[in-house]
Amino acid sequence: MNIDRLLLQRDEVGGTIPPLDQWQPPLSGDMNLRIHADGSWWHEGQPFARPKVARLLATLLRLDEDGYCLVTPVERWRIEVEDLPLVAVEADFHDDAWWFTTQFDDVVRLDAEHPLSVTLTPQGEAVPQLPVRFGLAARLHRNVYYQLVDAAEARENDDGTTEIGLMSAGQWFALGQLDDEASGETP
Repeated sequence: MNIDRLLLQRDEVGGTIPPLDQWQPPLSGDMNLRIHADGSWWHEGQPFARPKVARLLATLLRLDEDGYCLVTPVERWRIEVEDLPLVAVEADFHDDAWWFTTQFDDVVRLDAEHPLSVTLTPQGEAVPQLPVRFGLAARLHRNVYYQLVDAAEARENDDGTTEIGLMSAGQWFALGQLDDEASGETP
């Protein structure tokens, strides 16, 4: 994988996401590249010195049955991902929907096609995630999560539990449940 040639090609096409779903090369092997849970990219145990390279490689990343892979028309390299490869670092509400931006400028609308779900991190914390593209998902950064909690409302479910969540694009998305103590109810 020639990084400088890929950077040049990316600049020529304006940094768009290539059609990874159309590329089906055989697995070339494992690359010594790891994406940490905080979204930082490391190669051979060192953080990337050039953020532009991580941004480029993020456009070539997809989730395959073999795991997370960097894909070109002729190569496919498996990499290691601690949690999720992307992090939603910004959230904005407009046009009746929440919009999220990842550390690599993917913009995703929270809607039925891109639903928010709460899953466990490798450390066992329940944290929201959002599907982005090609099987990839973004974990919400703590600041983004707090922004959503601040805008959230509480709703009582049929079973008597109370969940907090928000509306986006005409859909309800739960952020979590309140226990009896947190909701001010007495047992």
